[in-house]
Amino acid sequence: MVPKIDAIIAGKSRARQEVQTWEDRRASAVMRKLSVDGSNMSRLERRRALLARKLALGHSGIRETLRRELSWSARIARLTATLSGGRRKLSACDLVVGRGSADAFCEWFRERTRQGDEPPMLDACPDHYIIATGSDGKQVVVETTGGAPFASEFVIDYSDSRGIQTALDPTCPFRIVGTARLKDGVSVGGVCHQFRQEGEGFRAKLSVEFPVMVLPYMIAEHRWHLAAEFSNWIETASAS
Repeated sequence: MVPKIDAIIAGKSRARQEVQTWEDRRASAVMRKLSVDGSNMSRLERRRALLARKLALGHSGIRETLRRELSWSARIARLTATLSGGRRKLSACDLVVGRGSADAFCEWFRERTRQGDEPPMLDACPDHYIIATGSDGKQVVVETTGGAPFASEFVIDYSDSRGIQTALDPTCPFRIVGTARLKDGVSVGGVCHQFRQEGEGFRAKLSVEFPVMVLPYMIAEHRWHLAAEFSNWIETASAS
């Protein structure tokens, strides 16, 4: 049974359907980009078609398709990081999950990362293009973050929390924390996702740190990205 999941975005409770509507809009944009015909498809069929297309392209095909976007986004990210001087903004939302274990979900996520199990990672959000674990244990990500005009590539190191500025909540004992860098090592932020049990379910306090010079629109849109991907991951984990 799929748990009830409500998102809290900018202090306002959002039903699952609202998050899925955002996901549908992004799916349409990505399907056009990857030349996938999604007409007359259900949401589940569109997700399956997008995942199949990404896996068929493979990492090299994805990078070639997004070559210009990745080149421009890397330049912009370096400049933004430099101008920000280490200062950051948070893009955050909460998920209230009606049933399940915070500890079990975090372990599911960590295990998928350790194994480099890419399909469930990609399937969680249309804007995910590559989410793969390298031989060094770091997670390589190619995605469109929030309302960014271009897809970007970065590496998340979940064994490194240096520089993370999100305040740790002592009531949340389960955490997924890591730094994010460009391939050349330039720091572009990080993630600090915190979880706690609440009754029969749990709360996920999700936070991504961006350089402070990132546009407010992108920060606001990424809240919906977070709500979409983690809601889908939680549903997938609950069914496994």
